[in-house]
Amino acid sequence: MTEPASVILALSGYRAVIEADRWVPGSYTLVVDGTPQSHVNLDDPTQLFFEYIQRIGHVIDQLGMPGEPITAVHLGAGAFTLPRYIEATRPGSRQQVIEIETDLVDLVRETLPLPRGASIRVRHGDAREVLGRLPGGLRGQVDLVVVDVFSGARTPAHVTSLEFYREAVSLLTPGGVIVVNVADGPGLAFARGQAATVLAATGHAAALAETQILKGRRFGNVVLVGSRESLPLEWMPRLLAGGPHPSKVVEGSELRNWIAGAAIVTDDTAVQSPPPSKNIFQVGTRGD
Repeated sequence: MTEPASVILALSGYRAVIEADRWVPGSYTLVVDGTPQSHVNLDDPTQLFFEYIQRIGHVIDQLGMPGEPITAVHLGAGAFTLPRYIEATRPGSRQQVIEIETDLVDLVRETLPLPRGASIRVRHGDAREVLGRLPGGLRGQVDLVVVDVFSGARTPAHVTSLEFYREAVSLLTPGGVIVVNVADGPGLAFARGQAATVLAATGHAAALAETQILKGRRFGNVVLVGSRESLPLEWMPRLLAGGPHPSKVVEGSELRNWIAGAAIVTDDTAVQSPPPSKNIFQVGTRGD
């Protein structure tokens, strides 16, 4: 049997592995420090496997007209699942991907090549630092900013604050959208604080997740969506109801009640996201 492609990441020391999906031909999973981070179907990039990625895909589908090219900035590369999805569903889109782990990008590009001719530019470095150095011509011109930054299984504190989100939102067109993947467990203190912060940075926000996660009953992913204009979420509940689990969209007064007075996160108060229990989804150990 051929060994899966892997590398020990120079900055974090984590082991990154790309494993073939035994159930779906042409599909692969990127696992970093034992945590599944991305799933890619090279034969059909429109197939999104992880639930939270499916929800982000639903949001992307609502931007502009169906099939219309967009300008997107992705903070965190993973296996480039969403850049591939956007290229497949919106050919001609301009995309920038920011990733701190250079050898992770190299591993993915060598093992899971990006689509030929796709306009996907990779910028190496810390997400927040590179965000501040993006070309001035991008300010106010980006349709979509995706924040999916993880070091192992946790989001670093410096990409969770109001100051950070304001910098990211400055890239957006008036109707542009920022989408944030938040991982949290019972009680959802971290996720509610992130929702309060995204709402403060944008003026309009919503939370998308499986119902049991929104109730704070188990660890999982909450997708936060923010915009400076009203969000076009009229048909999102129908999409979420299709599964794979009962889910909902929380917005308006319901979102404010869900936040339940959580404080807006600043650079002075920011903390990294909580670690998941090892039995949630981790399958390995740090590759020191």
